[in-house]
Amino acid sequence: MKVLFLTGLGALFFAYYWDDNFDPASLQGARVLLTGATAGVGEELAYHYAHLGAHLVLTDHTEALLQKVLGNCRKLGAPKVFYIAADMASPEAPERVVRFALEMLGGLDYLVLNHIGATPAGMRARSAQGTRWLIQVNFLSYLQLTSLALPSLTDSKGALVVVSSLLGRVPASFSAPYSAAKFALDGFFGSLRRELDVQDVNVAITVCVLGLQDRASAAEEVRGVRRARAAPGPKAALAVIRGGATRASGVFYPWRFHLLCLLRGWVPRPRAWFIRQELNVTATSILAA
Repeated sequence: MKVLFLTGLGALFFAYYWDDNFDPASLQGARVLLTGATAGVGEELAYHYAHLGAHLVLTDHTEALLQKVLGNCRKLGAPKVFYIAADMASPEAPERVVRFALEMLGGLDYLVLNHIGATPAGMRARSAQGTRWLIQVNFLSYLQLTSLALPSLTDSKGALVVVSSLLGRVPASFSAPYSAAKFALDGFFGSLRRELDVQDVNVAITVCVLGLQDRASAAEEVRGVRRARAAPGPKAALAVIRGGATRASGVFYPWRFHLLCLLRGWVPRPRAWFIRQELNVTATSILAA
């Protein structure tokens, strides 16, 4: 019975991941607002979108890094690319960013929410001050950006792409405030998807569950106009872009995270071992940041 169950489950996963109707040409000229665009998966997202011919507005909190990424995006062929420096810890930043994007691009087809805030140095991981900061950056700013961009996305029948974490589906030790913010994202966007369906609003919402990525690969300079050899960051970014472009409800990278999320309440002991293996480095990184 177990063999039949696992075989059937494997067949379902194979069918799910084999079915790929992604058309790269669909992103030619697409208007994209991308947050957290200067490092890790966010930087790789910028380069993939640029190579595919999208019009971009990039935002993050460091202007010098934004200028570097903008230059690389131009080398990769982005027809239009702009940046605006903004710190999402400020409640005023989301309105300024969305207003700038609408002015520069004339509307939005994709809002890609990727910025992240770990516990600030010097703050205890479970302090009220640190948790408020995390909630503002990792949750409330996402809500603000979504609310402000939704009218334009409704007009264009566009898509919201939310880059989240396995810690937003499966809790792990030493990450309580961060995990709480990510769980809140999952609940909010899941509920919003239902509301848009009920209201017959044609805006897709794709929530992406990612693991810890190879940040070193994302920090490398683009060599000319060619992509460097594929690494976890670029592969994860491409998975996010495919999910958004095909209007999938969810993306899991690596794919085994989907299995873990499905089975998390069924097999607690193997699940606990798996979480320790996958998230130990993630939790340590969050606390050390």
